[in-house]
Amino acid sequence: MSNKVFLVTGGNKGIGNAIVRQLASAGHTLYLGARNVEAGQQAAAELQSVGDVRFVHLDLNDTQSQLTAVEHIKADTGYLDGLINNAGIITDYSTAATVTVENLSTTFTTNLFSTIAVTQQMLPLLRAGEHKAIVNLSTGLGSITQHGDPSWPFHSTVPMAYNASKAALNMFTVLLAKELRAEGFRVNSVSPGWIATDLGGQDAPGTAEEGAQIAVETALKGADGPTGLFLTSGGVIPW
Repeated sequence: MSNKVFLVTGGNKGIGNAIVRQLASAGHTLYLGARNVEAGQQAAAELQSVGDVRFVHLDLNDTQSQLTAVEHIKADTGYLDGLINNAGIITDYSTAATVTVENLSTTFTTNLFSTIAVTQQMLPLLRAGEHKAIVNLSTGLGSITQHGDPSWPFHSTVPMAYNASKAALNMFTVLLAKELRAEGFRVNSVSPGWIATDLGGQDAPGTAEEGAQIAVETALKGADGPTGLFLTSGGVIPW
């Protein structure tokens, strides 16, 4: 397997950190993107023992940091083979009947608007690479079909802002996959499952390493790999 160059957003902790670790361990070059400079630099330094991990400052909600990150990568390697949009937030657990517009806006800004912006900024670098993989970290909670099934185990997990932002991210995945298919891109959403992280909570049954696996597998798929799908370790999730 030839060396590939990936950028992982939110790579300093949780699933993002595990994704960086797994890909670097497999011999790939990883840009570990993080909003917090100190935390990002420390995480990258700790992962140097497993492979080629390079810190890049990337604040999803700061356009200038996005532009600076693009220029940094352009000057360093000149291209990206893959982008893994891992960074995301959940700050409000209100239901559809109680969520505020302010909390919707905060969640959508990070989980959708800024993720789209980062992807668009990185497209020239991805077009310059040969592998052309984009992986968006979503969640089964973003599946409208599953929420319509009363027998689904997470049917009662209804934080409106988070779920809706991930459902919208899934739409971005589908439309971007269609748009970039002719260029050889593979664009997919993945659900890591219920994982014990700051976002998933410590009661979750899965580890960050387990949650990272589907993102890593999807990112490494070749030209004949899937595109425009919602994937998890058990197969395809309905939209």
